[in-house]
Amino acid sequence: MRLFLDTANIDEVRAAVRMGILSGVTTNPTLMAKERGITYRERVVEICEAVQGPVSAECVARELRELLEEAREVAAWHKHVVVKIPIDELGLEATSILAREGLKINMTLIFSANQALLAATAGATYVSPFIGRIDDAGQEGMEVVREAVDIFDR
Repeated sequence: MRLFLDTANIDEVRAAVRMGILSGVTTNPTLMAKERGITYRERVVEICEAVQGPVSAECVARELRELLEEAREVAAWHKHVVVKIPIDELGLEATSILAREGLKINMTLIFSANQALLAATAGATYVSPFIGRIDDAGQEGMEVVREAVDIFDR
């Protein structure tokens, strides 16, 4: 099992690293908005240096050309950066292109095993099911994870 934190707080990251339990981190501009005195890029690099493992940094562009440019720029920040892209038609197209270029992609906003399959087929390295939100909608988030794992195992 691998444990990933979803945060932009460097103190939380460093604490988990000290405990020896952290495999990686996911973050995004919304989480970063809670942090002060540092840019998103600077914090992502700081987290990468602390973790020495995969750190997913989310892109926000909503047009293909801009998303591809942003993803390439974000990926160049540090060797441990994984570009995080939301799943939708645009995200799948961008993931397909970027994965062929060798970028590591974490496809986020996964709400079903079918979406996880689409993401993996497009070339995503990681998929991020939103278990809490699935649970909040009255479904079982861990069932989506079990179904996705079963699909990936086949």
